[in-house]
Amino acid sequence: MAVLWWMPPPEDNPSPEAPGREARGRPPPPVVDTAAPTPSRSVASQATLAGEPDAGSAPPEPEQTPALEAAREHPVNLEKLREQMPDNLYWELAAPTKDPQLLQRREEQARRWNALLGKVQSNTATEEEIHQYYEHRRAVSEDFIAFASRVLQEHGAQLSEQERGLYELSIQMHRTRLEEIPRQVEDALARKETQDRRREEWRRGKKGP
Repeated sequence: MAVLWWMPPPEDNPSPEAPGREARGRPPPPVVDTAAPTPSRSVASQATLAGEPDAGSAPPEPEQTPALEAAREHPVNLEKLREQMPDNLYWELAAPTKDPQLLQRREEQARRWNALLGKVQSNTATEEEIHQYYEHRRAVSEDFIAFASRVLQEHGAQLSEQERGLYELSIQMHRTRLEEIPRQVEDALARKETQDRRREEWRRGKKGP
């Protein structure tokens, strides 16, 4: 089963009965703003596990079927995790889904936050908008750390070394981002203050004595 990834980008797979929810999917480690490699087998291996032979290989023998069925199962139960932490932003931003409304909402949110980031970087954001942007980033990182930590706590021993490493990397990346937020807020506010002062000086100079 191929799985897509996200960071504010996305990627995914759901249950037909409940769009946007999947009980036994392979959830991507929650990483945001950065592309992450899929923690699954190679494309060829995925095709084989799905019952499709690799190019140039023979179809699976009948006696292989039980092993293939077992390989499809993944230890991370998304439905159970959703019940344990229903308000975690992972479900809204990164959980596997094919729900068109949720996917559209993700795109709209990504555009909104990217537009606000552009204002912060161009020193045109208000002080309120600066705090709003970085509070959002803080909330995302805190929730994604909580999600990845719960997965490792409950299923770490059953995950492959590659998947475990990706969840650990996600936690490390978001912890680093949390550490950087206070400095980034301070820098953004300082740049805004400097820009506002220059604009005011320019207006006064334009008016003349």
